[in-house]
Amino acid sequence: MPSDPLVLAFDTSAAHCAAALLCGETVLAEMHENMGRGQAERLFPLLEDLLRAAGKGWSDLDRIGVGIGPGNFTGIRISVSAARGLALALGIPAIGVNSFDAIEATATTTGTACVPGPRGQAYLRAPESGEPYLANAETLAGRAQDVPLLTPQPDLIALGIARVAASRPAVAHTPPAPLYIKPADAAPSRDAPPVILDDA
Repeated sequence: MPSDPLVLAFDTSAAHCAAALLCGETVLAEMHENMGRGQAERLFPLLEDLLRAAGKGWSDLDRIGVGIGPGNFTGIRISVSAARGLALALGIPAIGVNSFDAIEATATTTGTACVPGPRGQAYLRAPESGEPYLANAETLAGRAQDVPLLTPQPDLIALGIARVAASRPAVAHTPPAPLYIKPADAAPSRDAPPVILDDA
């Protein structure tokens, strides 16, 4: 009978750097740090600390779970690119897990998964289609009257990602891709490009 996969999961889609190592139902290690910036520099040292705490190495891993958002654009790109690189280097699958599924995987009460967004808004899933969308404060207040809103917790988000990644079939997975709901706030410069002079 095959043994349970050893899953390394991590997330930097919000103001945190979180990781968990899961084998079956056993959480071998979990670490998280709240941070508004610096996730790119902190992620791999944190992963190495996590593996060391569990007495494991990179070659012991069977699959990678990674948070794909929605959330912070830069943070999502950090995790997704790291997961794709690790999967390629280690020859194991990287499985993208959205924040809604990760929240539900660790929820102890019934509610609606809700991911904080910009300017008092939040990301929800449409009840009918399951498609994610950015909800305004009025919509959030209405949803909260019906059922509690469950938000991601830094100490649980990576564990939720690991559980979902472990539950998915061990078949060929497409590389994880960011889940962006809204366009980036940044935009290309409107300044005209510089004129290139011809010396001839």
